[in-house]
Amino acid sequence: MTSDSELDPAAIEIGSFFAQPPGVVWRALTEPGLLELWLMRSIGFSATVGSHFILVVPSEPSAEIACEVLVVRDEEQLTFSWVDLRAERPARWVLDWTIQAQGRGTRLLLTQTGFDIGNKRQKMARNALERGWRRTAMGRLRDVLEAEASESW
Repeated sequence: MTSDSELDPAAIEIGSFFAQPPGVVWRALTEPGLLELWLMRSIGFSATVGSHFILVVPSEPSAEIACEVLVVRDEEQLTFSWVDLRAERPARWVLDWTIQAQGRGTRLLLTQTGFDIGNKRQKMARNALERGWRRTAMGRLRDVLEAEASESW
């Protein structure tokens, strides 16, 4: 187990346990209709290495995040780049989802890297994204997984 002092302060690392099996979690990460329910609407998303897609930020005015799929290992890992196109000086971050079977459920680790915490704007963005992942996205993901599991029984 990693202690907080060993964590990279420039990275977001969030681990969650879900009662659903890895296949259900994988579908929530890779099926555009499910992804939209807990994260954002995607345009052109495909869980294929090298594919480019856009995540549409539900804000006023709307904004876009340009992404490229970097790694796909079915039911194990999905990694893509993340560039917020509304930023004055867009930075390229990498978002990695690692899935691991644990008991009857799944351990999901979200890691987002590439932040320059020496840069005030990037440090603020890192902290805001971490709050959003913890407070909103992971809870919504849990709701989607529970709904999917109850429908498949």
